[in-house]
Amino acid sequence: MMIRSAILGLVVCVLVTSVKGDDPAAWTNMWDGITFDGWKVNENKESWKIEDGKLVCVGERSHLFYEGDGKPYKNFEFECDVMTTPGSNAGIYFHTKFQDTGWPRFGLECQVNVTQSDPKKSGSLYGVVDVGNPGLKDNEWYKTYIKVEDKHIEIRVNDKTTVDYTEPEGKEAFSEDFERRLGEGTFALQAHDPNSKVYFKNLKVRRLP
Repeated sequence: MMIRSAILGLVVCVLVTSVKGDDPAAWTNMWDGITFDGWKVNENKESWKIEDGKLVCVGERSHLFYEGDGKPYKNFEFECDVMTTPGSNAGIYFHTKFQDTGWPRFGLECQVNVTQSDPKKSGSLYGVVDVGNPGLKDNEWYKTYIKVEDKHIEIRVNDKTTVDYTEPEGKEAFSEDFERRLGEGTFALQAHDPNSKVYFKNLKVRRLP
């Protein structure tokens, strides 16, 4: 009887451990809403602030890189809420890598821009699939969704698909300065210029097989 109880206890322990273990399908909150823990700012750190549970960027060019658990992301789903102000520009990078200065060379960018002069608007896969009018307004929150599975990229704004793109095999780098192709890496938020004030909140991600 004691042996049977011990075996049952071991089975239960194994099952509980499996349930509580890392679940690749679970969403991870990327930001605590209070501090910059888990994130790393490169140049011009003063361009980033935290206000009332929101990440705010305004100032000279700067990028805020997600450090998370340190493991690179390849296949994933990402969501966040974004609010632009009139004439502002920003971006959400993925499959990128930390760099001390400059525009990120690696990975791809989901554009954040409703009324700034750049014709590539929010929901664009910048320089690859460009969107001219996503139907958004400044000073209103909208949801950005990015999904990468192998060579396929989907971007949605407010549940409307703006990008449905499959990267061709053997795609070459866009230029010496920008890869603009898939690989693996982390995420980064962009502070574009002193005239661009943009808000981010509710950032989350989950890994896909």
